[in-house]
Amino acid sequence: MSKFIKGFGYALKGLSYAFKTQLNFRFHCAAAVVVILAGWYFKLSGSEWCWILLAAALVLVAELLNTAIEALVDLVSPGQHPKAGAAKDTAAAAVLVAATIAAAIGLVIFIPKIF
Repeated sequence: MSKFIKGFGYALKGLSYAFKTQLNFRFHCAAAVVVILAGWYFKLSGSEWCWILLAAALVLVAELLNTAIEALVDLVSPGQHPKAGAAKDTAAAAVLVAATIAAAIGLVIFIPKIF
């Protein structure tokens, strides 16, 4: 059981690392807070909340995985290498795709409420 509890500590350490070192992670956390506040303001339905929370989680998870991949690539390939660059670029592309999908979900949900 103590291994299980220690796992939460490691996870919180990872969140802290990402928040302290990654500007994009902080930006996406702030964006998630703004969207959640907008959701309360517009009184989203249960299903709308599910989509918004899923979209926000998708972006944050993608950012965390991107951070992990970047750290690992930097460790195993401190010099420049085309495959190291491809790994980092592809991880960043995953964040871009997740953020684009999240923005589309947000637009579908919020535009009818604004206009």
